[in-house]
Amino acid sequence: MNDDSVLAATTAPAAGLVPPIGRSIVLVGIMGAGKTSIGRRLAARLGLPFRDADLEIEQAAGCSIAEIFARFGEAAFRDGEKRVIRRLLGAEPIVLAAGGGAYMDPETRATIRASAVSIWLRSTLPVLLRRVAHRTHRPLLNADNPETVLRRLMATRYPIYAEADITVDCGDEPPETTTETVLRALVEHRPPRRMPVALSSGGYDVIVGEGLLAKAGSLLGPVLPQRRAVVVTDQHVAGLHAAALVAGLAEAGFETGEPLVVRAGETTKSPEAYLALAGDLLDRRVERRTAVIALGGGVVGDLAGFAAATVLRGLPFVQVPTTLLAQVDSSVGGKTGINMRQGKNLLGAFHQPRAVLADVSALATLPPRELRAGYAEIAKAGLIGDAPFFAWCEANASALLAGDAAAQTEAVWRACAFKARVVGDDEREEKPNDGRALLNLGHTFGHALEAECGYGQVLHGEAVAVGLGLAFRLSARLGHCDAALAERVEAHVEACGLPATMGHLNRRLSAERLVGHMARDKKVRDGKLAFVLARGIGQAFTSTDVPPDAVLAVLRGSGCAD
Repeated sequence: MNDDSVLAATTAPAAGLVPPIGRSIVLVGIMGAGKTSIGRRLAARLGLPFRDADLEIEQAAGCSIAEIFARFGEAAFRDGEKRVIRRLLGAEPIVLAAGGGAYMDPETRATIRASAVSIWLRSTLPVLLRRVAHRTHRPLLNADNPETVLRRLMATRYPIYAEADITVDCGDEPPETTTETVLRALVEHRPPRRMPVALSSGGYDVIVGEGLLAKAGSLLGPVLPQRRAVVVTDQHVAGLHAAALVAGLAEAGFETGEPLVVRAGETTKSPEAYLALAGDLLDRRVERRTAVIALGGGVVGDLAGFAAATVLRGLPFVQVPTTLLAQVDSSVGGKTGINMRQGKNLLGAFHQPRAVLADVSALATLPPRELRAGYAEIAKAGLIGDAPFFAWCEANASALLAGDAAAQTEAVWRACAFKARVVGDDEREEKPNDGRALLNLGHTFGHALEAECGYGQVLHGEAVAVGLGLAFRLSARLGHCDAALAERVEAHVEACGLPATMGHLNRRLSAERLVGHMARDKKVRDGKLAFVLARGIGQAFTSTDVPPDAVLAVLRGSGCAD
């Protein structure tokens, strides 16, 4: 029996651990990692063709890699390698063993990312040294002693290899064992979902999934201009998630230093906190390519985003929201800002992030009240322009609020998809009607309630929840929709454990004072109150033709005093 027959007999497809693969698989790693031996076995198990990039290059050139290096230099070899890999991945699905340096090329990484699942076979230095002993055909190994060469290559390549979709640690176990480990990793692999936010400036991706903090470096490496970043978080989130994020960044070679920690709570969105954070960033000697990464809820995202927009006239910015509210609302769209004594979010800037990482695993640490408050913005998305999504919310809210990760992922994805479409159509809220302003459904009422009750006393999502019902009651009073829709909205909000009416806030509120807060809202146009109203579920529209008397009547009818 020849070697190929032995290999086929020991790696024939077996039931149970053979994942369905519709894309190519590319194995990356340093020389000696086992890409070829594992790749052959993996291809046999999956029933796919196997290709070795180095062999393909030698066949195309008609000479060995060592000869290519000697006659034409490494640059010529890398150029040919890039073209060969692009050709191989442009045909049918295969298992490809890439050369150790191939993944270092940004174009090649982009090609692999677009058309394949990448797997890094990670090995330690002692294992690699044993495997490459006496390999005289490797040009890079001949430049110095193998240990020095490998240490240098590991220092430069491992942070880039960390961008692979899957990492498998390989030791001295037999190749068959490693192959089983790779197959198991493929079966368990749940790639995050990517949603583009298309903007005139080029846009960015919202990435939704589980375990994203641990993969932050690999996800952000392709989109940030420098592997240096400053993490900004708050006192509560720092102890829960900062270590995981910093470790995930470090694996891909990011230098972060200690996170900058601000006080938790809405009062942190102040001019004083902004100036302090800006000073801290300057003390870190940030450069214009140094990224600011906001880890936390909407307060941290708004504050850190505004600092990123203004320090050195603009730093790259990433949102890593850890609350449901931030994941579906404030992290997407580029609005940043702080509160002034005159009102909420009155000092700020549009500063789009380079990426948004919505790790739904972080939601497991949220207090129930915070989770419910975030849900209000999810229901809002359906009420504005997606009636089937609101129906989905009515059917699945209880599972979502009970911690069902699948329901949470689906809700975050659909709510972000809706917001991405709106933001892409009206990035800076410049449309005179509808457009991005639609996202303020319930917010004119909600912001007034926050200002009157005290920021942080009533959570933003709780104020919006009440505002949703009031917006539909105002719409019904003005003849735009049936009053039964307001009751339906309030019933759903209340079923989710949120305040649905003024009475649920347990505060004595003045209608006149609330309207006074609305008059100072940044959405006022030509002195007129601006509202988002509705003709039905999923049929929202903007209007400044709203008589103040109608607003007062709705507030008084909902339990406000004169």
